[in-house]
Amino acid sequence: MSFQTARPYTFLSIGAALMTIALKTGAYFLTGSVGLLSDALESGINLVAALAAFWALSFAATPADEDHPFGHNKAEYFSSGLESILIFIAAIGIAVVAVGRLSSPQPLEQLGVGLFLTLVATAINGGVAWILLRAGRRLRSITLRADAHHLFTDVWTSGGVILGIFLVKLTGWLILDPIIALCVAVSILVSGVKMLQETGAGLLDTSLPVKERSRITHIFSRHEPQGIRFHALRTRVSGSRRFVTFHVLVPGNWTVQQGHDLCEDVEAAIVEALPGTNVVSHMEPLEDPKSWTDLELDR
Repeated sequence: MSFQTARPYTFLSIGAALMTIALKTGAYFLTGSVGLLSDALESGINLVAALAAFWALSFAATPADEDHPFGHNKAEYFSSGLESILIFIAAIGIAVVAVGRLSSPQPLEQLGVGLFLTLVATAINGGVAWILLRAGRRLRSITLRADAHHLFTDVWTSGGVILGIFLVKLTGWLILDPIIALCVAVSILVSGVKMLQETGAGLLDTSLPVKERSRITHIFSRHEPQGIRFHALRTRVSGSRRFVTFHVLVPGNWTVQQGHDLCEDVEAAIVEALPGTNVVSHMEPLEDPKSWTDLELDR
C-alpha cells in the first residue's frame, strides 16, 4: 500500500467530523437532549481520531532507515490505539451526564429542527464511512478501517438517539432520553474494546489470517510432487504490510542456481497471491537431518 495514497482520505474524515460536530452541537443547544450531547461528543472523538490517522499515515509513509529497517508501518497502530482510549473516555463522560439526567429529566425543545440537523450529520457520517471502509480494504489500512468502523458506530448510535427523541416526543417520557444516552455509551465502549483488541493483535505480530496462510501452503503444494519440502513457515502483519518467512528443502545435489530459481519462483507466486508481502526464504538440503529439526524461532 502507498501511504501517500491512503492519506488524502483522512482529509475527508476530518472535514466530515468538523461538519457533524457543528450540526450535532447545534441540535443539542436547540433541544437540550443529553442523547444529542452524547452524539456530539462522539463526533469530537471522530475529529481527534481523524487527525491522529493523518499523523499515523504520514509517519508510516516515512521510508525505512537504519534504525527501522522494516519501515514505519506500525505507526498506524498508534492511531487505532489512541482512538480506542478516546472512545473509553467519551463513553464514561456520556454515562456520567446521562446518570445525572435519570434523576432529573429535562424537557426537550425544538425537536423537529434538532432531529433534522442530526439526520443530516448522520447521512454525512454514513457516506464518509462507506468511502473509508472501501479504501481501507483496498489499501489494507487498519487506520482507515478503524476510522470507518468508528463512523459506522456513530451512524448507528445517532439512529438510536433519534429513535429516543422520537419516543420522547411520542410518549412524553423524558427519562427515555438519558436511557438512550446510556445505551449509546455502552455501544461506544464495545466498539472501543474491539478496536483495542485489533491494535493489540497487530503490536503482538499476529500471523496472517487462515485464508491467506492457506494460499501460501497451496503454492507450496504445487512443488511437493517434485520432492521439494517446505517448513518453518512464519507470517506476521505489520499495518498494511505482510511478512512471510519459510524454509525450502531441496535435494543436496542441486546446484545453487537451481535452488535459487526455485526460491525466486515461490516467492514471486506468494507476492502475486498476496500483494504487498515481504517474503524471505531459506534453502536447506533434504538429506541433512539438521534441516528437519531446524523449525523453532530460536533455533
